Amino acid sequence: MTSIMWFRRDLRLRDHPALRRAADHGEVLGLFVLDPALWTGAGPARRAWLAATLRSLDESMGGRLCVRVGTPASLVPLMAERVGADQVHVTNDFTPYGRARDRAVVEALPDDVEGVATGTPYAVAPGTVVNGSGSPYKVFTPYSRAWRSHGWDDPLPAPRKVAWVESEDDQRVDAMLDKALRDAPDGMPTPGEDAAWRRFRAFLDRDVDGYDDLRNDPGADRTSRLSPYLKYGVLHPRQLLAETASRRSTGATTFENELAWRDFYADVLFCNPDSAWTDLNDVAGLTYDEPTDAIEAWKGGTTGYPIVDAGMRQLLSEGWMHNRVRMITASFLTKDLHVWWPLGARHFLDHLVDGDLASNNHGWQWVAGTGTDAAPYFRVFNPVTQGLKFDPAGDYVRRWVPELAHLSGKAAHEPWDADGGYDHGYPQRIIDHAEERRRALDRYQRGRA
Repeated sequence: MTSIMWFRRDLRLRDHPALRRAADHGEVLGLFVLDPALWTGAGPARRAWLAATLRSLDESMGGRLCVRVGTPASLVPLMAERVGADQVHVTNDFTPYGRARDRAVVEALPDDVEGVATGTPYAVAPGTVVNGSGSPYKVFTPYSRAWRSHGWDDPLPAPRKVAWVESEDDQRVDAMLDKALRDAPDGMPTPGEDAAWRRFRAFLDRDVDGYDDLRNDPGADRTSRLSPYLKYGVLHPRQLLAETASRRSTGATTFENELAWRDFYADVLFCNPDSAWTDLNDVAGLTYDEPTDAIEAWKGGTTGYPIVDAGMRQLLSEGWMHNRVRMITASFLTKDLHVWWPLGARHFLDHLVDGDLASNNHGWQWVAGTGTDAAPYFRVFNPVTQGLKFDPAGDYVRRWVPELAHLSGKAAHEPWDADGGYDHGYPQRIIDHAEERRRALDRYQRGRA
């Protein structure tokens, strides 16, 4: 018998329940569909990372990954007919678009071809963990307790042997992937399962036990950097949790909580599909601005606030940004510039290699004060004090803002107080934070009235 393993956010061979079911069934066509609806909206950084990851998966399959361009509802049935497949295997998708796409594909399959969905990209599938009344959780802490109590499956080994069905190369696809790779950001991670595991092993050996303290220092760069691999399922979260299970350090627990946040935001999106691009908790009377010049300064890293500018420049250069700085830059756009969060969320998704709809957009809403939080409106990050607290030596700022490289220590965060602080062309502050904080709180109070 022949089946199709339709890869999506599960670009690996190890611990892959859907692939094991396909391999047990017989010969397997490994298929990835470059869906124009997702490809064109991904942004150059994410397209480059996907292209690199697909090339790595193809290599691990001995060059037998079939990549095609088209609408899944048309292409998947066509490929099933071409290879004589009687099953199409997938890992469940829980995003609003993914669920609608999968329904359309199943409806388009011939009557003699079965769609088989197995597993999840998450440790605990969205919709699984509910409160005592059977409703989804709206706050992270009680969700995380229930998440841990529920637990997750143990990782599975890779199939001993997969009888891959070979297909002809598509020159159009090769050209698309080549072009995407030419647009790759500097410092893009090494793709593939082996590289992901090397990264994770190094994190376990060096950083995980001190993660609780180290993760907030962008200059030290001691986070796991696994989010790009998790984005496309090169690693599965249960694999990581299996490795941290024997550790009792606060750092390991904090790292596990970050995986819980990923599951939590996926659950929130699954239960509230409209929250992808609208406020989960609408503040009906809240007003916003559209300060074009200020928004461009934010995007380009020229706001005059060093920690904000460092983060935005890292994003443009690497396709990645330290999580603490993501919060600082998001707060600056929403609270200091009074811009509605979707503009920032879209900009991040355009440039992040790890851009994930649920985590990105709900993280933005958490900062903006319209998402999952008990009392969010008064949280306004001060970009100066945040920089002094989390980058006290100024290493992160000096790395990404060369105009301030001549300033030592905390002076890099306060060039306006340093002799010669503006000697190398660093811009003046575009707004006064104290004044904009007051305005933000006034707007939130009026909006809640």
